[in-house]
Amino acid sequence: MHTQNKQNSPKVDKNNGKKANASTKFIFISGGVISGVGKGIAASSIGFLLKSHGIKVSMMKADPYVNVDAGTMNPLEHGETFVLEDGLETDMDMGHYERFLDETFSKTNYMTTGSIYSQVLKNEREMKYKGKCVQVYTHVPQQIISQIENCAEKTGAQVVTVEIGGTAGEYESELFLEANRVMKLHRPNDVIHIHVAYLPIPSKLGEMKTKPTQISVRFLNKQGISPDFILARSVKKPDDIRREKISYFCNIPKEHIIAAPDVNNVYKIPINFQDEKIVDKICNKLNLKYKETSLYPAWKKKIKMLSSATNRSKKVRIGIIGKYYKSGDFDLKDAYVSVIEAIKHACWAQNKEADIKWYVSDGFEDDKKAQKELINNSDGIIVPQGWGSRGAEGKIKAIQLARENTIPYLGLCFGMQMAVIEYARNVLGIKDANSEEVDTDSKNHVIHLMEYQKSLMAINLFGGTIRLGAYPCAVKPKSQLENCYKKFGNYLFTLPNVSERHRHRYEFNNFYRQQLEDKGLLIAGTSPDGSLVEAIELPKSVHPFFIGTQYHPELKSRFLVPHPIFMGFIDACWENRK
Repeated sequence: MHTQNKQNSPKVDKNNGKKANASTKFIFISGGVISGVGKGIAASSIGFLLKSHGIKVSMMKADPYVNVDAGTMNPLEHGETFVLEDGLETDMDMGHYERFLDETFSKTNYMTTGSIYSQVLKNEREMKYKGKCVQVYTHVPQQIISQIENCAEKTGAQVVTVEIGGTAGEYESELFLEANRVMKLHRPNDVIHIHVAYLPIPSKLGEMKTKPTQISVRFLNKQGISPDFILARSVKKPDDIRREKISYFCNIPKEHIIAAPDVNNVYKIPINFQDEKIVDKICNKLNLKYKETSLYPAWKKKIKMLSSATNRSKKVRIGIIGKYYKSGDFDLKDAYVSVIEAIKHACWAQNKEADIKWYVSDGFEDDKKAQKELINNSDGIIVPQGWGSRGAEGKIKAIQLARENTIPYLGLCFGMQMAVIEYARNVLGIKDANSEEVDTDSKNHVIHLMEYQKSLMAINLFGGTIRLGAYPCAVKPKSQLENCYKKFGNYLFTLPNVSERHRHRYEFNNFYRQQLEDKGLLIAGTSPDGSLVEAIELPKSVHPFFIGTQYHPELKSRFLVPHPIFMGFIDACWENRK
């Protein structure tokens, strides 16, 4: 739901209206044995390889949860919420798709069980089923198929990949697999299924075991699906004995079992797949013609450069202060995957390597040892996104250390808001300065809830009601922000107004704007009408690099097209290290 001015409204899908090729092909991708097996990266790698062979590809993610979108889910449980250009909040795999394919996707490319059921119920209320009894195993898969065909039509893709979330054998995925079965039944020459399955090597046995993969495939067989390919995920490549076993028991040609061993860099995976001639095999199965383009050689050249010794010798130490990092005894990074990837992209583009150190924001404000370590061992500091009051004081303390010790700082969304609070407290002397989100009782909300949001909060309308998607930002001339876009710009951004993606409910309070500017805080970016503050910074004369953005630049960084702000940040970090 968008209630802002029209000049700030997200852009519509530019592909709308294109007709799908009558011979569009469809590739379904499922996962088995364990969750987190790497379906999203596998799908992204396959999509990239097909694109690099001159095939027009579009990609879809089908998530089996009943949430309408990914906006209200805890990032510690589900990982990062990735926001698309048109404002839809999606699973983080959509981010992998964009980073690998260098494509911008839309709501056409994403669906959940919740969104499908919502549409089916809407259709029923509008009498689109003409009085029939609406049934789960009939009308829900039909709606899924309609969504997939709609994606093919709107994008004009030759191939649409559909990644089915979850793990084979789970009840939640059955309706998407049923849609897969029905499409295969009616279009046997146009639909294939790729199953990503894990082959464990128990340490006490020392032998790669295929039985979990066999069982996983049997779950698919019960759904009426026989995979055409298996991506064999493991710590190492399966040998011929293991391939023959999988082939025999899973009824799949041996040459269709593709090795997918662990790698130290996910961007190597397309090269591994290509070494196994996956494009040849998929295109032969689908009767697709293809050609060589310059995309794959450029990718391979980049990977070769990243493997060089000189790259590893130039390390940039980045301290990240986050709240979605610890889960019990385990460390999780999926909540910040786009930030991590954006750092890597910028480092690699400058022949550097990222050395990231994580700090938990909870209690950081009182942890003198961690504070000293942050100052002494960081070439740059990032405070990323976050919600609510937990860990806010720790983030504010980290920002103070970055500002007072002239360590390059980048604040992302919540990280910008906390930087404004820190400046108001420690430079303006407004000791109770805070965000309305963090402390409702403060008399000085330098970050506050926008007026139109108050009525939504009063009736608990949380999902899909925040400021979402791409909005224009007017960049201040001669600012450090402008310098980033000018020096490191790419085809995604055009000055003076750059388009960037948002995901937040609270904004900079303009009541304090003049006071902050009078004390040296620069407003580096605003909405085109000047009403909304989109970016703040400190002048280079007092700090080498101190930028906070209300938007999320990390969402538009890609492997071969790094984001200008992260490029500027890494450049400043390297100068600081020297």
